Amino acid sequence: MMNNILFICLGNICRSPLAEGFLRHHVELNRLGDQFQVDSAGTGNWHVGNPPDSRAVRAAAELGVDIAGLRARQIHTRDFDRFDHVIAMDQDNLRDLQYLGNEFTGDFKLDLLANMLEDPGFVDVPDPWYGNYHDFQAVAQQLDSACCALLEKLLQDGR
Repeated sequence: MMNNILFICLGNICRSPLAEGFLRHHVELNRLGDQFQVDSAGTGNWHVGNPPDSRAVRAAAELGVDIAGLRARQIHTRDFDRFDHVIAMDQDNLRDLQYLGNEFTGDFKLDLLANMLEDPGFVDVPDPWYGNYHDFQAVAQQLDSACCALLEKLLQDGR
């Protein structure tokens, strides 16, 4: 069974490409590439076609993951048909997705990453855009751990 996962943040140049890169990495480490399709997008269109922020690229590389080849895109309504899980990084993006996806009644599951992990200590993934490099490192570490836990949960749930 294929698991189609779409991570969403605001501009698709910081958090969601990091999550995409880390989940792909954990999928590959576990030799599950034939069971997962992972992508990312943004709710906004400001960065469409651009690579991830250089600070995100560097923070991911420090953890052994290359996201330099990813390109930002904006979520499209057809994504609700293509993905089983549409996962927002924070409450604001979740609200935007709920508005966009409210006309769809397919089998997709729209949720917040924090809710999917069932970890009371995990909250919204903060947007590091206006911060410094340390903020990107912290978000990268948070998402690396979160994506490892998410993969375990999806495998346990049979999804």
